[in-house]
Amino acid sequence: MIPIPVIVATIVVLYVLSSIKILREYERGVIFRLGRLLPYAKGPGIILVFAPVDRMVRISLRQEALEVKPQDIITRDNVTLKVNAVIFLRVIDPRQAVVEVSDYLNQTSQFAQTTLRSVLGEAELDELLAHREKINMRLQSILDTHTAPWGVKVVNVEVKQVDLPESMLRAMAKQAEAEREKRSKIIHAEGEFSAAQRLVDAAHLLAEEPISIQLRYLQTLTEIGVEKNTTLVFPVPVDIFSRITKTSEKSEARAPVPAKL
Repeated sequence: MIPIPVIVATIVVLYVLSSIKILREYERGVIFRLGRLLPYAKGPGIILVFAPVDRMVRISLRQEALEVKPQDIITRDNVTLKVNAVIFLRVIDPRQAVVEVSDYLNQTSQFAQTTLRSVLGEAELDELLAHREKINMRLQSILDTHTAPWGVKVVNVEVKQVDLPESMLRAMAKQAEAEREKRSKIIHAEGEFSAAQRLVDAAHLLAEEPISIQLRYLQTLTEIGVEKNTTLVFPVPVDIFSRITKTSEKSEARAPVPAKL
């Protein structure tokens, strides 16, 4: 028969061994002793939890990503969207995360859904698409204010995806096409203006040095002759036609007018 002291010693050893808990580096143990919260969270490493006097709740201090379900939103300019987001958060105070809220992840998700609808409902579509970083910062600030009493820090909020209606996508495509056509016409007009300006400058320069026109004639003939064609080009100054016209007008003016009978 096993002596009673041995049995008692075995039970005590087994109880002590079962009371040993090992917490990882990123874990903390929130201890309730006889229902009362201890002043400090324990861990990491080896800790003792004497059941049933003590009850431990493990809390992870790692950053977690919480995805917000897609929400139907009407923007300020009456555009219907479906938007979802992702929240990055971590526990700062394990004791408050256990005592102040039953499930901080679910609670944060619910707050994020309502906040997402209210904030994006105050913005226009162009602002949502062009200034998303500003909206993300506002969402993060509002959620962090709500979760701070729970010992939870919202690190960042990102609007993940914005689903536009098919009709709005077609309208935006037409607008982008019209904008590109507008830019093309403006660039073409600016090119024509620059070319005309350069031609005016060249004309002034040629007018100051008439001999340069002859040099341009010779250069043109050289370029034509390189291609080995049989076409003979004889450059005629444009001024010669005006001179011929003036001469013919003067001769007609000097001709005698026939007398009327």
